[in-house]
Amino acid sequence: MYAVIKTGGKQYKLAQGDKICVEKLDAEEGASVELDKVLMIADGDELTIGTPYVEGGKVTATIKSHGRAKKVEIMKFRRRKHHQKRTGHRQYYTEIEVTGISA
Repeated sequence: MYAVIKTGGKQYKLAQGDKICVEKLDAEEGASVELDKVLMIADGDELTIGTPYVEGGKVTATIKSHGRAKKVEIMKFRRRKHHQKRTGHRQYYTEIEVTGISA
């Protein structure tokens, strides 16, 4: 059984027991969260597709940790103009573990 959910502007395919990093969620470590923006649920040969979300579909997960991703380096450069600018960005994330999928 797996589900496709939407969180943080991205879509993820999840099964029970999966650990993934998503955009930062406002909850404490060890807390349980319900992700209710479920786009699709597949159980064997049975496939349920939402319009846009599956009614009554929920994915429950436990928050394992919060952190920051690797730095993304940004370099702006203008040739022959004596101009260059370097900057970077580290995105916050939340690592979650899927504990259950319900339709």
